[in-house]
Amino acid sequence: MENVKHILVTNDDGVMAPGLLALVQALRPLGKVSVVAPDHNWSVAGHVKTLHRPLRVKETKLADGSLALMCDGAPSDCVALAYMGLLSEPIDLVVSGINPVPNLGTDLTYSGTVAAAMEGVIWGIQSIAVSLDGPHDPQQQIDFSPAAKIAARISACVLRNRLPKGVLLNVNVPFLKLEEIRGYRVTRLGERMYHDFLVRREDPFGRPYYWIGGDPPSGVPEDGTDIGALAAGFVSITPVHMDMTAHHFLSRLQGWDWESPAVTS
Repeated sequence: MENVKHILVTNDDGVMAPGLLALVQALRPLGKVSVVAPDHNWSVAGHVKTLHRPLRVKETKLADGSLALMCDGAPSDCVALAYMGLLSEPIDLVVSGINPVPNLGTDLTYSGTVAAAMEGVIWGIQSIAVSLDGPHDPQQQIDFSPAAKIAARISACVLRNRLPKGVLLNVNVPFLKLEEIRGYRVTRLGERMYHDFLVRREDPFGRPYYWIGGDPPSGVPEDGTDIGALAAGFVSITPVHMDMTAHHFLSRLQGWDWESPAVTS
């Protein structure tokens, strides 16, 4: 009899996020699903590791009554703890999400959702990050079920075919009904554009403090990119390699004269 697969589900929005519950429910037919997720929102936290304080883990229940573990650390901490012994069984797949907004292009450097998948890859576990191109209005209800079904299909495909070492999949799903999604495209990272600005204010004592504000990021919908595929109504599947070396620049960099004296003005 084939071994039952063990899938770890986490996210960066917190253990009670509806996107996580939808993902857990969709993945259950593929094997045993364990949940280790943050106890609060870690959006835009990036890839961090908590070393300066102890990490606390508590048992909780999801909205459907199923058990989960919540941790006061970051998404990447949740994956590391699960791998290093918090869970007794080996993990076959890490699936992080479902994030309610997309993670495209350079968003990956900020994303806690993707950071959890990166942590899985660091420990040699096949990993997927799943995000939905949802509305930016926090009051609008989001149906995560189409994205959850797609995440389950992609997870099953990964378990059948296996990813190469050091590679994760970054998946972005259009905010459409399942039958309206046009299909799947394998993509590269696109060019993200940010519209941030600095807001300076003063507290009651006259001391300045700052907010980073601005409109949601946009992007160039170029063919072949994650941004282009999402804009055209396709699921974007981007293989992301943890080797961030700029290989195309190595030979040119080796030709620089490192021994010449520094130029001073």
